[in-house]
Amino acid sequence: MFYLRSGRAKLTVISNLGKEATVTLLAAGDFVGEEAIAASSEMRMATARAITTCIVLKIDRDNMLQALHRERSFSDYFLKFMLARAIRIQADLIDQLFNSSERRLARILLMMADYGKPGEPETLIPPITQATLAEMIGTTRSRVSFFMNRFRRLGYIEYKGRIRVNKSLLKVLLSEHLHGENASRPELLSAPQRRTSSTKHARRSSEDD
Repeated sequence: MFYLRSGRAKLTVISNLGKEATVTLLAAGDFVGEEAIAASSEMRMATARAITTCIVLKIDRDNMLQALHRERSFSDYFLKFMLARAIRIQADLIDQLFNSSERRLARILLMMADYGKPGEPETLIPPITQATLAEMIGTTRSRVSFFMNRFRRLGYIEYKGRIRVNKSLLKVLLSEHLHGENASRPELLSAPQRRTSSTKHARRSSEDD
């Protein structure tokens, strides 16, 4: 298995038909290939690929097992990591089931910028394509492009080569009104609604009075 000491990577899977999908993004402090602890000969389901310059520590399975048995502090650290990953996977599933694709995109961008973690967030996120973001949130690249343009227009993000995430993007997660707008254009760009016949009739009646 491997320990990511620095840099960013992505974890991808490939279907039998050759379609690739990004499962999650990895940051410094993450372990990769921890399933080797359970079985040493099983085929790996996922592949880790660097998206920035990375420093990675390779850990032999037997050495990892010995360290977990002998080093109490390391065992506690690894257990904490595994619990955090399990919570993250559960949160990703809930996000996929209940949130709109716009909210899912906002959440991914905030997580990449380390909002919610101790210390100052890294507002400039690692290089990532809209196609990869679309894979992660389960939508099309064109929808991601639409939402990214809306986020930029509202001042939530900036990008000139690399994406800068502003704290105001949190409004997308906190707002209860964006879900209904998921399949529509932003309100500022929507055409004025036509008055209904009942509204016209009421207005005509008041003018007659």
